[in-house]
Amino acid sequence: MSHKPRLAVFKFASCDGCQLSLVALEDELLALAERIDVAYFLEASSRVEPGPYDVALVEGSITTPEDAQRIRQIRRDSRFLVTIGACATAGGIQALRNWADSAEFLRAVYASPEYIHSLATSTPISSHVPVDFELRGCPINKQQLLEVLVSLLGGRRPRTPVHSVCLQCKRRGTVCVTVAQGIPCLGPVTHDGCGAICPSYNRGCYGCYGPCEQPNLESLSDQCQVIGVSRETLVRSLRNSFNGYAPEFRAESDRLAGEEQ
Repeated sequence: MSHKPRLAVFKFASCDGCQLSLVALEDELLALAERIDVAYFLEASSRVEPGPYDVALVEGSITTPEDAQRIRQIRRDSRFLVTIGACATAGGIQALRNWADSAEFLRAVYASPEYIHSLATSTPISSHVPVDFELRGCPINKQQLLEVLVSLLGGRRPRTPVHSVCLQCKRRGTVCVTVAQGIPCLGPVTHDGCGAICPSYNRGCYGCYGPCEQPNLESLSDQCQVIGVSRETLVRSLRNSFNGYAPEFRAESDRLAGEEQ
C-alpha cells in the first residue's frame, strides 16, 4: 500500500478563520482527503498524530515564549511548512502592539497582569523559522489554498496571484475609487485574492492580502497626499490593517510617521 502524504494544521494567535477556509472547501476537501492523511487538525478532528508531517499549514502569529518554542518543533517535524493568513505571514491585527507598550495594555486589561506571559511583539512565523511558502489574506482564499495543497502534493511550486487588486478592478469594470472619488485605497500595492470586493462597493482596499510584488508605497503615499489625504490618515491606513506589520507596509508607515514629527 502506497504511503499517503501526511498533513497537519496548527494554530497560534489567530481567529481560526483561515483554518475554516480549509473546512469550507467541502467537496474539494473530500476528494483531497482520499489522497492525504490528515494527521493533525484540531479545528476539524480530535485525532492527534505525532510527526513527521509532509505538509504543515500554520495559522496565527507568535505572541508568547511557548509559541516561539512550539513553532521550532513544528518546523523540525515538517517537510514543507506553509503559513496561511495575515497573522502567520505578517503578525496580524495583534501586531498593533508592536508600536505601543504591550505592558501597558496588559495592565489596562487584566486585574493581575503578572500572571500573563506574553512577548512584547506579535510576529509572523517567518521571524522564527524558515517558511517554504506564504499564503496571504484575511481570511485566505480557499481556492488559493487548494492550489497550494495540490501543488505541494504534485511536487511543484504553487502558482498564486502576484498582481495587485487594481488588475481585478479593471477585470470587473470597477471605476477607480481614488481617481473618481478621492478615496484612499491600498489596491495598487495589495495582492489580489479577494476579487476587489471593497472597491466594488465604493470603499478603498484595506490591504487584507498584504503587499503585492514590488509595491511602490512611497509613490502611492505621495499621490494620496496630492488629493488631500493627510500623513496621519495614511499611517493609520497602513498600520491599522491585518498586514500592518508586513515589512513593506511597516517601512512606509514608519517613514510617514517620522515625517510627521
